Amino acid sequence: MKGYLIVLAVINCICCAAQNSSNMRSIISHNFKDADAQYKVMMKELPAGMLPKTFENDSLRTSHSGWWCSGFYPGSLFYIYEQTKDAALNTEARRVLGLLEKEQFNTSTHDLGFMMYCSFGNALRLDPGNEAYKQVLINSAKSLASRFNPKVGCIKSWNSKPSDFLVIIDNMMNLELLFWATKATGDSSFYRIAVTHANTTMKNHFRDDYSSYHVLNYNPETGAVQEKKTAQGAAGSSAWARGQAWGLYGYTVMYRETKDQRYLDQANHIAHFILNNPNLPNDKIPYWDFDAPGIPNALRDASAAAITASALLELSSYVDKAVAGNYVSVARTIITNLSSPEYKAAIGTNGGFILKHSVGNLPGKSEVDVPLTYADYYFLEAMKRYKELKAFK
Repeated sequence: MKGYLIVLAVINCICCAAQNSSNMRSIISHNFKDADAQYKVMMKELPAGMLPKTFENDSLRTSHSGWWCSGFYPGSLFYIYEQTKDAALNTEARRVLGLLEKEQFNTSTHDLGFMMYCSFGNALRLDPGNEAYKQVLINSAKSLASRFNPKVGCIKSWNSKPSDFLVIIDNMMNLELLFWATKATGDSSFYRIAVTHANTTMKNHFRDDYSSYHVLNYNPETGAVQEKKTAQGAAGSSAWARGQAWGLYGYTVMYRETKDQRYLDQANHIAHFILNNPNLPNDKIPYWDFDAPGIPNALRDASAAAITASALLELSSYVDKAVAGNYVSVARTIITNLSSPEYKAAIGTNGGFILKHSVGNLPGKSEVDVPLTYADYYFLEAMKRYKELKAFK
């Protein structure tokens, strides 16, 4: 009898897994189909020469190519095209690359990873023989590397007065471009800059519980930490949700590119902080800050959830089965809940954006409870990664 019950339990687990796989396959397929329709809505509304930013007060807000989010729109188009094979999206994405091309020489920003690797990086992935795209990315990496200060051991994030050297946790996301550049050119200086930046950030940006500060201000002459604070979080000592997601994603990439155990440990520590935080809601869509005033009535941040899901899915491939199962389960929960009407917009609404309810900068009263391009991008990436899991196939 005992043996029978064990066999029955195993069969039930297999059936549940198969059902979950089938349900997720249906959800993701439907989401990409809807995303295709939504981005065609956005394409029609987009003014010539501009890129989408958000949809606010019944109006599509746009930006020029120098805005840090400029690469997410073409990147999302490539992700959708890859799944639906809708040639119109591929054509639009490549048109937009023409607007972005000049940013390869932009040395005034640290966001070239977001801007150029999410756009041209995906373009090159789908068209690996394109030498023009490759050269744009090499030049972009050179521009990013120009902001590295060896005394500080970091790439400068925001420009400020000469006595400041500001570094934000978001900058971890731009290092992937540098790793690519070393592989593409054989120039190891890009690799060394990425590793040095990650090591300095790991040393100074994180608290004992592996939550991170948003902004560190270094002395550019000595490398000493002058200040630890926030710009977009609830307080200097708080855990801004998207910042925690950037760190999780960034150190997962660091492990992928170096196979250094320290980075895997760091990513797992950050994941533990996020997933075991008492203020993480049951649906796994975080409040805009884990220490936000007004919880449980504080605003949620769909963008932080999408980034977290995508990072957890990659991280799951580097850990043992038990931990991997938990990471995948959380990512599945996030994708499922972001696919609900609470977070996913109806076709023809929301300015063509897929997701609702993201928070850009609440203290700055900018992009509060609105759709955002990077929420869509990482939601699409998370679904792509889920589809590519062996257990999904």
